[in-house]
Amino acid sequence: MKKLLFICCIMVGILTSCSSQQKELTLSGLNPTNFQTKVKGKQTNLYTLKNKAGMEVCITNFGGRIVSIMVPDKNGKMQDVVLGFDSIINYIHTPSDFGASIGRYANRINKGKFVLDEDTIQLPINNFGHCLHGGPQGWQYQMYDAKKINDSTLELVMNSPDGDSNFPGNVVAKVTYKLTDDNALDITYEATTDKKTIINMTNHSYFNLSGDPSKPATDHILYINADQYTPVDSTFMTTGEMLQVKGTPMDFTTPKEVGKDINKTDFIQIKYGNGYDHNWVLNTKDNIKSVAARLYSPVSGITLEVYTNEPGIQVYTGNFLDGSVKGKKGIVYNKRASVCLETQHYPDSPNKANWPSTVLEPGKTYNSHCIFKFTVKK
Repeated sequence: MKKLLFICCIMVGILTSCSSQQKELTLSGLNPTNFQTKVKGKQTNLYTLKNKAGMEVCITNFGGRIVSIMVPDKNGKMQDVVLGFDSIINYIHTPSDFGASIGRYANRINKGKFVLDEDTIQLPINNFGHCLHGGPQGWQYQMYDAKKINDSTLELVMNSPDGDSNFPGNVVAKVTYKLTDDNALDITYEATTDKKTIINMTNHSYFNLSGDPSKPATDHILYINADQYTPVDSTFMTTGEMLQVKGTPMDFTTPKEVGKDINKTDFIQIKYGNGYDHNWVLNTKDNIKSVAARLYSPVSGITLEVYTNEPGIQVYTGNFLDGSVKGKKGIVYNKRASVCLETQHYPDSPNKANWPSTVLEPGKTYNSHCIFKFTVKK
């Protein structure tokens, strides 16, 4: 009888544990315990933001990454509209930029070199002979210190030492994610330094607004508020020019399908970019209230509007996703399963004297602002 009672107690305990574990799942189906480990002695966690409208955003302090964004579609069904992984182990062991808070320098620096006060600084090389997103140990692979301010606000702090990937200066950077009640994810970036340096931060979320990343996002309708873009060479490096989009596949001033011109490789920029992987020169003039870009899924009815005080936006159409990576719910991410909309200064600005500067000096504060606003067209 005692043995039977003991077995029953164990079974009840297991069922209670399973029930408790089930309650812990986020709206997007993530288990927070799968995001708990130690990286360089620091604890990783999953932080969930919610608003009064029922929207949910999940973020991990490893790389300051957005893991999921749940928004309602035209039928009122909640959809996860960003690519990512189900566990922290995948983020650690599978190289990716999914959802990351990129630093110190988003995008590419030519041959990893730039000159600051007559000193030539050599950064690590990790992409076609250039330094991309801060190098192989950029902030997307480092730990942010997290503080949840309230149910809808998360503050992440990066303490980057002098010489971090050979960037000069002890930099303290702060990323604040705030989920507003009108279904906008408001992201602000701040940074200070004790030595002259460069900084250019962004968020690298991969959006598929249909909620089904097993299908390409080439049917999405894209608008970019830009009359010019910065062309690249065959190594994805900006040439220093600013060219007109009019009459080219780069023209999104009138909304069109992402896939309409994406395979027109007779246009050299499409060939070089393997699709779209370019920076557009925004017409918004640092006005955070003016729409920089708009992305719409005719399948779900979900629209994403992007606002920023940055001069540029990098649009990347997942050209290097190749089906080798499985994301959330075991979904394989194939080529062009997403669209990235990265607000930032232009690529390689430290080597282009006539472009907006990315230099940060002691006593000054770096400020960048990006808003991802979600609405539904029924």
